[in-house]
Amino acid sequence: MDLSDDLLHLIFSFLGQKDLCRAGVTCKQWRSASVHDDFWKCLKFENTRISLQNFVNICRRYPSVTELNLNGVINAEMLVLEAIVFLRHLKTLTMGKGQLGGPFFQALSECPLLTALTVNDASLGSGIQEATIKHGGLRELHIFKCRALRISVRCSQLQILSLRRTGMAHVSLNCPQLLELDFQSCHKLSDNAIRQAATACPLLAKLDMSSCSCVTDETLRDIGNSCPSLSALDASNCPNISFESVKLPMLVDLRLLSCEGITSASMVAIAYSRLLEALQLDNCSLLTSVSLDLPHLKNMSLVHLRKFAELNLRSPVLSYIKVSRCSVLHRVSITSTTLQKLVLQKQESLSSLSLQCHNLIDVDLSDCESLTNAICEVFSDGGGCPKLRSLILDNCESLSIVELNSSSLVCLSLAGCRSMTCLRLSCPNLQHVNLDGCDHLKNAAFCPVGLESLNLGICPKLSILCIEAPNMSIMELKGCGVLSEASINCPRLTSLDASFCRQLVDDSLTCMTGACPLIEHLILSSCLSIGIDGLSSLHCLHKLTLLDLSYTFLINLKPIFDSCPQLKVLKLSACKYLSDSSLDALYREGALPLLVELDLSYSPIEQNAIEGLLACCSNLVNVNFNGCTNFQELVCESGDSGSVDMPVDSCPPSSPIKNEEISEQPGRLLEVLNCTGCPNIKKVVIPLIANFSHLSKINLNLSTNLKEVDLTCSNLLTLNLSNCSSLEVLKLDCPRLTNLQLLACTMLQEEELESAISLCCALEVLNVHSCPKINALDFGRLRLVYPSLKRIQSSLIS
Repeated sequence: MDLSDDLLHLIFSFLGQKDLCRAGVTCKQWRSASVHDDFWKCLKFENTRISLQNFVNICRRYPSVTELNLNGVINAEMLVLEAIVFLRHLKTLTMGKGQLGGPFFQALSECPLLTALTVNDASLGSGIQEATIKHGGLRELHIFKCRALRISVRCSQLQILSLRRTGMAHVSLNCPQLLELDFQSCHKLSDNAIRQAATACPLLAKLDMSSCSCVTDETLRDIGNSCPSLSALDASNCPNISFESVKLPMLVDLRLLSCEGITSASMVAIAYSRLLEALQLDNCSLLTSVSLDLPHLKNMSLVHLRKFAELNLRSPVLSYIKVSRCSVLHRVSITSTTLQKLVLQKQESLSSLSLQCHNLIDVDLSDCESLTNAICEVFSDGGGCPKLRSLILDNCESLSIVELNSSSLVCLSLAGCRSMTCLRLSCPNLQHVNLDGCDHLKNAAFCPVGLESLNLGICPKLSILCIEAPNMSIMELKGCGVLSEASINCPRLTSLDASFCRQLVDDSLTCMTGACPLIEHLILSSCLSIGIDGLSSLHCLHKLTLLDLSYTFLINLKPIFDSCPQLKVLKLSACKYLSDSSLDALYREGALPLLVELDLSYSPIEQNAIEGLLACCSNLVNVNFNGCTNFQELVCESGDSGSVDMPVDSCPPSSPIKNEEISEQPGRLLEVLNCTGCPNIKKVVIPLIANFSHLSKINLNLSTNLKEVDLTCSNLLTLNLSNCSSLEVLKLDCPRLTNLQLLACTMLQEEELESAISLCCALEVLNVHSCPKINALDFGRLRLVYPSLKRIQSSLIS
């Protein structure tokens, strides 16, 4: 492979030392490239076996090495001692495991440029002798998890020293420039040893002595006096510390996690650190209250404080506070001009909250079971949170009356507030509200709100509702079963679902239609108290296109015909008091000329009314007669529908029509006909002369007495005759039929089926499952005759 030297150098820069050695034996060019000094300035032999001779040769070959890692290498001390004369440019050295005696630390003086030394999991010194580390240029010294009797560090330029988890009984420091000192988990060090070591470093700025259980307040006081620049202190897990009388005026970061001696009295000393920016007091089990006024505090953590009952915090720059698992906390007062988010979840005892946070945006008080109604004043205008946008009060079960008056609130969640009986919101910018599970709500007022949609979920006790929402377009009140008074002023409302509002009266509906003239979809299903006066008020809704009055006691449809001439969808399912005469205006007088969908499922209408609707309402596209017990047969005649008794100007008498003239008739627009579960229908005949040229779907499922079906429909795509257990005669002339469902048609013969589908050349799906008389049909032959047939469902096919 012919590569330029520059390109080869670039490729080799991504290789480790082992791969460079392998590449070097390939050819002269690669060998020359692999031994370039740029690749050997950092020698990483971590956990690698390397002989003394090879190591010395490498160090001799590359005297410009600046970084060396021998962590986990056997006899690493001997390797360094033998090659130290070649490591004059070494800056960073990492050692680990094994024994490092006095000769090793003495030899480090041969590396004048050494600035960083790291030793991991090693035994230092030799027996009873102390390990002395002396180097004039060392800046960083990290000794992790090592073992030594005594350690002496004498490095005039040292700035960072870590002895974390090192087992030693005594330490001596002579490091006048030291800035950071880490004694974390040095369990064998005495209180006096730590004090002497820390106070010997006058420039110390950061000290970690967490998990040093012997440290006392006296040591902290001496450190405070000797190290005036100390800005960060971690004294976590030090049970003997109470922090009383400790003065650290320059402290910026303080961590006192799991300090059993920290109490409310400790706050006086902490308050003396006026520059404090971060404070952690987690797991301080004896702490009962915190009262602090710190002008620079930005972050604070109070987690799992079993006796903590009161928080009073003032800090203009506070930006983050975590309060969690404080089971007896009952009072919180926070003053801050920068705090934007406050989370106080699951504070079961919290009953009093005072906030003066002018930039607070999000508040989460979920599961604060003891919060009282007074909390509403905190989040209303004038309560101290003028920019609040999101408020979560989920499962605050002590709230009974919620009154919020906020010009900034956008999102509000009150899910699970089961004791709430009254809700009053005056929040003109409110856009989202969650009331799931508020099943005791009786009185609700949204005046005004900026909601664009509202779903009240299930509020079974809501009886009075007042809404003023200029931007609302969709409203769902279904499930408000006892709602009797509703004042709704939503001029842009287009859809209203009031299903199951059984006590909604005419007066409320009249006021609603007058204030919401743009309603297009109105669902009043199961609204049993709506009468003629209420329906007459629908004349105000000039854009109403969908009206659902299912499951009502409706008798007279005249108010609908007179008030809603533009109606396109009318649903009257299960209106058991409807009579044939109530529908006369539809097919005798041409009422609702734009109607395209009609649902009369489970209604008591008679055969004549059904025939009249199908004959004269030629604009209907979707018709439902599901469960109509009086529906006995569907036999369609000429598209002129002259058999129905109609006024002369509405439906002219029929005259003989020749087959060749059928295509010239205007025809009916019906596309979907649903007659599921009509128990008394016995015959369905739709001839070509009926001119149902748009009919694409017929559903006669569960019509158990249906015996004969004869269809000639040029555009029929789906026919469902499943569970028609009496079906014996099936004639189909449907060239576009793709889906034929005959599940459990127990009386249908095999020959009848073959004859029926002979003219259905586009058939793709055939379901004859559980048809016992169709058991010998050659399905393979069917697929040959009807290549479009893709799926056959039968008991005989596994």
